[in-house]
Amino acid sequence: MYHKEKSIQIKNSASALYNNLGVLRIAPRRLTYFTVVHANVVNMVSASWDGLNYSHRELQSKEPNVATSTSLIMQAAFCVLPSRDLLVVTSQKGIQMYESDGSIMVYWHALDGPETPTAQAVFARGISAVWENYICVGVSSGALLVFDIPGKGSNITLSEVLEEHQEAITDLASECSGSQECIADLVSADDGGSLCVWKSGEEFQLLNKIPGSDMCCSSVKLWKGAVVAGYGTGQIRIYEAVTGILHAEVNAHARWIYSLDIAPFSGLLLSAAEDSLVRVWHLSMTPESNTVEVAHLHNECVTDTQICGAKFCDGDGYAFAVTGYDLSEIIRYTQT
Repeated sequence: MYHKEKSIQIKNSASALYNNLGVLRIAPRRLTYFTVVHANVVNMVSASWDGLNYSHRELQSKEPNVATSTSLIMQAAFCVLPSRDLLVVTSQKGIQMYESDGSIMVYWHALDGPETPTAQAVFARGISAVWENYICVGVSSGALLVFDIPGKGSNITLSEVLEEHQEAITDLASECSGSQECIADLVSADDGGSLCVWKSGEEFQLLNKIPGSDMCCSSVKLWKGAVVAGYGTGQIRIYEAVTGILHAEVNAHARWIYSLDIAPFSGLLLSAAEDSLVRVWHLSMTPESNTVEVAHLHNECVTDTQICGAKFCDGDGYAFAVTGYDLSEIIRYTQT
């Protein structure tokens, strides 16, 4: 179903972080941007669709009054809003927002440092664009920061702080199907496996809290009103977002899941884990019975690699890309 394409080389290898791959498709320019985090650097590659041109850029973690920051970056993700695209980078010191090509930093939000040297680590992780003008970012205290993003310029403001989670946020996802009927439009996950389902607006509303079972939920997606969550057990669970009803549970991987992605137009689901496997599944909704069915379609083994990032390169799932711990390349697969 998929075959391996030529890999894209990156300047530094990928760190072992959840969801360590960002992909942004720039159709008018026939380009795709990729981001991979290594320690305190984001490797950024702009790749032309014909495979002939690659350009590289490195973004350093920032902190005030320090020339070169050693603060570790936790995640880099593209946020697509109707009026603009931004690249958001989260670290132990704060949140950086760039123009999508990485050229200009438009906003910096500092995190409060730990009160004592032995206190719990402070970091931001979990990034998602929500609705028309919000970007949400999770932090290690369990809070979600909601930023209001103007159509252009750098007048970005922190509009709300949502405090429902008791543990560090791992991942955030917004409704990706484009469906207007879905009540829920954001889901957040934490280290204890708890999931919170939100409705965005001037004030965000908590619609549902799905309790965890003390096993980390490392990656989460929201599609057609269903929450798709990947866990450290290697399981994928699919819940109805608003009611929390469990639709399906799949023993997908033998090791910790690091990344999930959904191709919203086709309902293809990508899962990647420490067991060196990337699997492609198909999700189908049955509106009459309000159920979700999961079928396994394909798997690829990246031998001896702890996979840490996997993303579809388009909304149909025609191609996907994979990163692995200590690999200095982005491996790409395309449908045959």
